[in-house]
Amino acid sequence: MSNEERVRIETVDGIADVRMVRADKMNAVDLDMFLALIDAGLEVAEDKSIRAVVLSGEGRSFCSGLDIPSLMSGGGDRKGPSLLDRTPESPANIAQRCAWVWQEVPVPVIAAVHGVAYGAGFQIAMGADIRYVAPDARLSIRESHWGLIPDVAATQTARHVVGLDVLKELTFTARVVSGTEAKELRIATHLSDDPHADAMTLAREIASRNPDAIRAAKKLWNQALLGTVEEGLRLETELQKKLLGSPNQMEAVKANMQKREPKFENPK
Repeated sequence: MSNEERVRIETVDGIADVRMVRADKMNAVDLDMFLALIDAGLEVAEDKSIRAVVLSGEGRSFCSGLDIPSLMSGGGDRKGPSLLDRTPESPANIAQRCAWVWQEVPVPVIAAVHGVAYGAGFQIAMGADIRYVAPDARLSIRESHWGLIPDVAATQTARHVVGLDVLKELTFTARVVSGTEAKELRIATHLSDDPHADAMTLAREIASRNPDAIRAAKKLWNQALLGTVEEGLRLETELQKKLLGSPNQMEAVKANMQKREPKFENPK
């Protein structure tokens, strides 16, 4: 990444507060932002102490989409990877992985969306597990406005959240929807006048649960979308066997019986 910071991570009490910090450009995504988002996702994924992630944008907006002038100029004189380059450890290319990496993160990721979330910004938000969206936010699958198609992993994230007919209409038209309409269309999980504060509140609640169970639950639901009935039922059994009688599961039982706050160990 360049010397100019693009993403900042602050971790408190097991919650990673991840912010895009290019406020002067409404967090528009240039090559450095693509790479910084991937690095941030990989960093929090490796940290066993993290129980939940809140993903947001600093300033007036979540993310205004691609920084078209920067990307068309090749980022100035800098040399670097192509957005279409892939790495062996992920099925996604660099452009896709800045959104897909949040599904690779083993703990819940909550997006806090305000201002605009256009194009790549919309798709980064869809990479999260849960979305708090301001009623007056503006969201758009914006690519057809530029003669393109969505290519930041939306086909593998949004399709499990929003109806296919809705996704097609929004893609064909590039129309802008408000946060309120986004909730009606199931793009937003919750409406919030303060998305970041509410996302942090939910993150704290998640962080209070058995971290082994939370990680297993995310894996379970993600795999349930992809496999057969038999595979899904088998995975339930496999994951539950690992949890039953484990130290953190027993601590959850003891804490509930003793009416106290649990003290969980970090996952192995």
